[in-house]
Amino acid sequence: MKAFHHPDEALHAPEFFLMRGQVRANYEVPARAASLRAGLAALGITPAVAPPASQAALRTLHTAEYLDFLEHAAADWAALPEAGREIVANIHPTPEMLAQSHRKPEHVIARAGAHTADTACPIGSGTWTAAIGAAGCALAAADVAAQGGVAYALCRPPGHHAYAGRAGGHCYINNSALAAQRLRDAGAKRVAVLDIDSHHGNGTQGIFWEREDVLTVSLHADPGRYYPWYVGFAEEKGAANLNLPQPFGTGDEGWLAALDHGIAAIRDFGAEALVVPLGFDASEFEPLAALKVTADGFARAGAAIGALGLPTAICQEGGYNVEILGSLLERFLTGFGDAR
Repeated sequence: MKAFHHPDEALHAPEFFLMRGQVRANYEVPARAASLRAGLAALGITPAVAPPASQAALRTLHTAEYLDFLEHAAADWAALPEAGREIVANIHPTPEMLAQSHRKPEHVIARAGAHTADTACPIGSGTWTAAIGAAGCALAAADVAAQGGVAYALCRPPGHHAYAGRAGGHCYINNSALAAQRLRDAGAKRVAVLDIDSHHGNGTQGIFWEREDVLTVSLHADPGRYYPWYVGFAEEKGAANLNLPQPFGTGDEGWLAALDHGIAAIRDFGAEALVVPLGFDASEFEPLAALKVTADGFARAGAAIGALGLPTAICQEGGYNVEILGSLLERFLTGFGDAR
């Protein structure tokens, strides 16, 4: 299996994280990528360095205004008096505000509020460079899939919470969505996105909400108790999407049964290519541990997804226990490969 990474991921080392009113150390750290690379090494896989995503590729799904903000906001922020090291918005425009004024924000503080969904996406001086490197990995994996193959993209920072014009939940550029779009542009008439991160892929759902050519399937913990809180419920019906929220504490059997439901939907959809936003935060050993999936569960998930036999781009999303990430990746990819 081919794999891709980009060393610029280490330039993004966020510090700020707000959890239940307390500022804590951020979970999305460079050590995650090191653990994942170790998992690849255990399989004898040496990832290639992917070229960073171009503006043209990014603009297939993200707005020009948002991309300009991501690229230049850190420098604008640093020029403020007494500025912190990272951009964290202290105000977001509410529906009531937007109903009364349509003026585009110009000041970096206002732009930060408009272009971030929450406080879990601090932007530092290396965030933009790391994000386009991660997006490049997803595009490189999609190019392999477009030729009928399978590839893994070690995307850091992750991407599935990013909307077309807004960051959120550790995510800035929607890597998995870009991979799906690349596959469509390469000729696949129908593409499925099967997201098994423990958080709902809300950004991906939002980007493809009105499109019938990309099916978005998300298997995640109940958003009534968990990020992203406002979306990810089973009753949400876009043009082609399926949400499979699971109760807290769901273990292997319930999680894998829901995965089978998602795989059946992909078959019924007639997908010609597949993108897998792969998160390991469903693990029983994760810091939040909303779902209790074992290492064996991830291996079985890999086998079930591999059995689809589709050209596949696997894009790394969450998973924050750096002690086990590499081993979980090894188990998932082994299961996937054995099934093909």
